[in-house]
Amino acid sequence: MPVLLPTSRTRDHSKGPGARRAQDHVQDRVKDHAVVIAGAGPTGLMLAAELALANVDVAVVERRADQELVGTRAGGLHARSIEILDQRGVADRFLREGQVTQLAGFAWTRLDISDLPTRHAYGLVLRQSHIERILADWVSELAVPIYRNREMTGFAQDETGIDVTLSGGETLRANYLVGCDGGRSLVRKAAGIDFAGSDPTLSNLMAEVEMREEPAWGLRHDALGFHGLSKTESGRVLVVVTEATLDRTGAPGPRDLSDALVAVYGTDFGLQNPSWISRFTDAARQAVSYRKRRVLLAGDAAHIHHSVGGQGLNTGVQDAVNLGWKLAQVVKGLSPETLLDTYHAERHPVAARTLRNTMAQIALLRRGEDGLKAAREIVSELLGMDEPRKRFGAMMSGLDVHYDLGQGHALLGRRMPDLDLTVEGRPLRLFTLLRGARGLLFNFGDKNSFDTAPWVDRIKTVDVEHDGAWELPTVGQVAAPSAVLVRPDGHVAWVRDQGHDGLADALTRWFGAPAA
Repeated sequence: MPVLLPTSRTRDHSKGPGARRAQDHVQDRVKDHAVVIAGAGPTGLMLAAELALANVDVAVVERRADQELVGTRAGGLHARSIEILDQRGVADRFLREGQVTQLAGFAWTRLDISDLPTRHAYGLVLRQSHIERILADWVSELAVPIYRNREMTGFAQDETGIDVTLSGGETLRANYLVGCDGGRSLVRKAAGIDFAGSDPTLSNLMAEVEMREEPAWGLRHDALGFHGLSKTESGRVLVVVTEATLDRTGAPGPRDLSDALVAVYGTDFGLQNPSWISRFTDAARQAVSYRKRRVLLAGDAAHIHHSVGGQGLNTGVQDAVNLGWKLAQVVKGLSPETLLDTYHAERHPVAARTLRNTMAQIALLRRGEDGLKAAREIVSELLGMDEPRKRFGAMMSGLDVHYDLGQGHALLGRRMPDLDLTVEGRPLRLFTLLRGARGLLFNFGDKNSFDTAPWVDRIKTVDVEHDGAWELPTVGQVAAPSAVLVRPDGHVAWVRDQGHDGLADALTRWFGAPAA
């Protein structure tokens, strides 16, 4: 059921009659929201949905007039992202429009994950423009306001909140500001958060064009780098080409693309009518901190890397799901703000590993030298073996993410599998119980075994039965626990495999102090 958010409160500071203007042209007024998100890309929209589901007053600031996106960016969703959307009951919206396939790969070696223990043992080919549109429709159903044709131009923090200044002249007052505004994040720069990492060593052009001559279809390597020409669903040509130099920067044009094609193929194949042309590099950078007081970062604002492996959008969506419920807990006064520190502690290592694997892939793909060709062939052979394939497939699809929550059962810190349950005599998938985006205590033992009354407004206890095996990607089968505490993001926060020890501590750690 859509959550209707409270109407934002407006403090009118106009001084005289006639000073009030329409909302799109409001000046000298301050509107209150609990959280302001800069950027309505996939990360920002997913975070907005998570906060709305938690009944938090959230607003999004977006420089574009609508969700129209020129060009091809991310090309799909990996298995864990599909699982997350399934947890919220919206996965079918994406599956209806995309193409299910084995999407995971490493350095152009395809990784078949169809035998991994998940209902979604596949990826989904779906362009970012479609992903954003579907997310935006969902966010609209959740009644989240989006301030369009606006950019954040600055902010000022104090002890009680943060004032966010917009290019339209408005000021938004919030408890927290989250920068989901991309690799060149204004929020990150204004907060003074370092973006540590490496400069680019290669530059790629990607474009969708028409060609008067038959192109040389397929992939190739040479001394410059890697290149590819493929046919799009519309019958046009998708071009990926490595430029001969890093000297060209900024927005590329047809001349740049033609020069790059001629340098590789000796011709531009009669290039004409480009729909779009974009430039991207292998720069690898990560924010040294994902939080500075009342400012947080997520998605590309927190980490950038080469697009190989298609991990960027997926990592950002998963950032949002990790952050959303924690931010909601803090905004509502249920948890101390130290809970937000666990966002950095859990997600920073995940992105660091992504940067590492993309750099490794680019090192293998960088040029067509004999030594690198031999290395690619050996890596491909290794990934053809079952155990390496499963391990790398789980990594590239996001199914193996493990947050360090301390010693204990193998489930601790990992994603909860979507078990087939029996609840009050009827069959039910576990993920359907996560649609409310709240914590759940699954009791597989004697009914009414737990007293969670002091947290009843934050978590729900469910007595369930499950007769099947418990299996995790890269781990294998694990011992069946008698109870599991699952956070709203679907990760396991506590496991009982013997006594009750630690449940009250886990509930307090993740869901705040018990109610009086």
